[in-house]
Amino acid sequence: MNEELPYLLALALFALSTAGTPGPNNLMLTASGANYGFLKSIPHMAGILTGFAALLLAVATGLGSIFELWPLTHTLLKIVGTTYLFYLAWKIASSNGLSSTGRKKSKPLTLWQAACFQFVNPKAWVMCITAVSTFAKEGEQYALSALLIIGTYTLVMLNTLPIWTLFGKLIGQKLRTSNARAYFNYSMGGLTAASVLLILL
Repeated sequence: MNEELPYLLALALFALSTAGTPGPNNLMLTASGANYGFLKSIPHMAGILTGFAALLLAVATGLGSIFELWPLTHTLLKIVGTTYLFYLAWKIASSNGLSSTGRKKSKPLTLWQAACFQFVNPKAWVMCITAVSTFAKEGEQYALSALLIIGTYTLVMLNTLPIWTLFGKLIGQKLRTSNARAYFNYSMGGLTAASVLLILL
């Protein structure tokens, strides 16, 4: 067991550094927490968890190798993913928050939407392919190590996703005017769009 500690520690630190830092998922959760609150953002968080775990499993079972066999698919994924991310960034930026009657005009992402988004999220693909290629062991230990990767990411994200959402909720409590909320949404939309550019560079 002691021999596995360095491996598990390295895996946990890698998962924390990739899943806990700013990116499309965490920025959108911050915006969701600010605009809709923590409870209404739970399906969004659950969708990220399930979708990312499914993507990790898909990559571990060989889906990631499709990019080596057909490089065009990687380009197409980038085009689809970045286009959709820019669309989401625009949705965040153009969110009005509350209507004149006090009802929210827009809705947070559902579990299904957030889960499906992982498969067109360029950062999620980079994270999954890097994690599997770096930490998956060869031979008979491959399946167990792949499950450990999925489990580690799930445990890490169970802690980091709520933190980003609560952070957004705290910010939302400070946005007492419609102008302040609009400026915040513009900023979050801009940061989401900028994160896409950083991924592509």
